Amino acid sequence: MSFSVMLFVLVLFVAYANGANDNFKGVATLFGANVIDYKAAITLATVATLAGALVSAWFAGALVQAFSGKGLAPDAIVESNQFKLAVAAGAGFTVLLATKLGFPVSTTHGLTGALLGAGFMAAGENLNLHQLGHSFVLPLLVSPVFAALTVIPLYPAARWLTRKLGVGRQTCVCVGPGRFAPIAAQPCGSALDIAGSTLKIKIALGEAPACIEKYDGLVFGFIAQKLVDRLHFVSAAAVSFARGLNDTPKIVALAFGATALNLNVSIATIALAMAIGGLLNAHRVAETMSRKISVMRDGQALTANLVTALYVVFASHLGLPVSTTHVAVGAISGIGAANGGVNRGTVGAIVLAWILTLPVAAVAGALAYVAVAALK
Repeated sequence: MSFSVMLFVLVLFVAYANGANDNFKGVATLFGANVIDYKAAITLATVATLAGALVSAWFAGALVQAFSGKGLAPDAIVESNQFKLAVAAGAGFTVLLATKLGFPVSTTHGLTGALLGAGFMAAGENLNLHQLGHSFVLPLLVSPVFAALTVIPLYPAARWLTRKLGVGRQTCVCVGPGRFAPIAAQPCGSALDIAGSTLKIKIALGEAPACIEKYDGLVFGFIAQKLVDRLHFVSAAAVSFARGLNDTPKIVALAFGATALNLNVSIATIALAMAIGGLLNAHRVAETMSRKISVMRDGQALTANLVTALYVVFASHLGLPVSTTHVAVGAISGIGAANGGVNRGTVGAIVLAWILTLPVAAVAGALAYVAVAALK
């Protein structure tokens, strides 16, 4: 098997791992808020991610250049198939390992670590650490902080606006994905009257479903809850679209110029591999992102999604290698900080996984470069 064929197979492996770990993140709030079930959520995520991936050929070309490794090591090294093979192997292994463990890590972070490890083995003292820190590490560090700091004041402002518009809240119980029944004011654990029905449900203490607050009222003539639900769907699709837009060029950079396939065909093939990865292997990361970081109501989830989508699309256009994972977790954690519902243990475990991603990917990239170099 030629180096070019091996490289493209490994690039598809990276795309598969990326889809498995990242595809569900855009719709995590929809699933976490019980708006739709898992199957519908992953379908929406897959379609929107594919759309973003295909559009990336025209919109985010700067990221292809950024993740080619140029400026990090001498051009002769970063343009070699051996170097690209090592980066692909290191990043793919790291992201797939995290996916199996249920940690939502960043493919961007994995690629950066693999670039560092393979670059160190190939270039030694000629490795440009300033380029690594300025162009890669700094955007990864600041993006989740910016997302959290944006959401924390934005959510109270949105809550104030809903009160001004006369929108109230009603207590409901979830009776199925996307199905909520308004209840009387009795506390959970007692007999609950479901509005609009003669059916009464007796719920034993300790077995009651969580009481959920839904919006009650009209906004410019529209039913408030239905309007929020529609906007929530749009925002989730926007995050998935932005993720495909931002991540695809980074993966394409590994194969660009190394195969006979042109850019558009490469992007389409990589987008397909990302979709398959998400459909087959996203369950554990989906559970972490949707249920374990923070409890969110619909309006809060909508706020987190809008901030994530705007940041990632803006960064993609500028060629900044931010991570959709970092931005999304930062936004969701910001909501949790604002409403007091953040799970500090889960967030701490995710941050630890982020810290370990770069060195693990660097070691994997370095070992892969040694192995590939031995094949000459």
